[in-house]
Amino acid sequence: MSGDGERPRRTFTADRGDDRERLDRVLLRHLADLPEASRTKVQEWIDAGLVTVNGRAVPKASAKVAAGDLVDTVLPPPPLPKPELIPQDIPITVLFEDEHLLVLDKPPGLVVHPAVGHRDGTLVNALLFHSQEWGGEADRPGLVHRLDKDTSGVLVVAKNEASHAGMARAMKARTLVKEYLAVVYGRTAVTKGKVDLRILRDPRDRKRMTTSKTEGRESTTLYERLGESTGEKAGLSLLLCTLVTGRTHQIRVHLKAIHHPIVGDATYGSPRWKGIVDPTLQAACRDFSRQALHARRLAFDHPVTHQRVDAVAPIPADIAALLETAGLSA
Repeated sequence: MSGDGERPRRTFTADRGDDRERLDRVLLRHLADLPEASRTKVQEWIDAGLVTVNGRAVPKASAKVAAGDLVDTVLPPPPLPKPELIPQDIPITVLFEDEHLLVLDKPPGLVVHPAVGHRDGTLVNALLFHSQEWGGEADRPGLVHRLDKDTSGVLVVAKNEASHAGMARAMKARTLVKEYLAVVYGRTAVTKGKVDLRILRDPRDRKRMTTSKTEGRESTTLYERLGESTGEKAGLSLLLCTLVTGRTHQIRVHLKAIHHPIVGDATYGSPRWKGIVDPTLQAACRDFSRQALHARRLAFDHPVTHQRVDAVAPIPADIAALLETAGLSA
């Protein structure tokens, strides 16, 4: 390893064992002594242009390496130590609770995990505070799944390792029922349908996801049209979306792919409110401050008691007002 200012680098020549292998697998083999060199991290380094082959950046982790290729990796600096998480008395709305699990109704605008720009005031800070009241054998609260900041609705928290592991197994087996309400532009061609497109990072913008028929992770969303606006208010539909898989931004990117973006979605939406004739509804869509997406229902078998848990989160006020303006009912 040689220095590059404060950025160390690793250079090696691909051998016969690397011939015709994927670049990410070759890097994993040659950087096996680095604890941070996981497959995910290696793929991130490739995406960031930190890896070159024969002096040229390689855009894809799946690119093939040939014996004799010179592979050079500029290693990113070690991450800064994470600040200590602070318990904060942030109100939460409980839908179900026992000594193993907490099912809550997340409001829109609440960040789930602390991150750059959101070190406190998050759901995790709230859970650390409320977990002090749990007593018994409760450990540090663990989020079973996530919701985007501006998506509201049902979220499950495990109170201990055993329940977290049980919920993780259920998610992997896809036995959870996860239903969302989405207010979208346009009228779907069918009352009930399925979006079966793979999802991957958008190569032009790493903060976005995109769809593909051949690349990315297998992803499936079922949808049912519950209603549509009519007359001068025509232009909106209310969909019930059921997740078969659970990928980042899945419903948002899938609905965009079938040309029915969610109202208020600044990332995957479009200004289709301009096509609505009714001025009141047009303004409501234009000014809607988040994606009109709500995790309405989550049903699963309890990982410890094996009883059925069926949690439903009421429609939040902003989406309820939008539906009323459009003449729609859930």
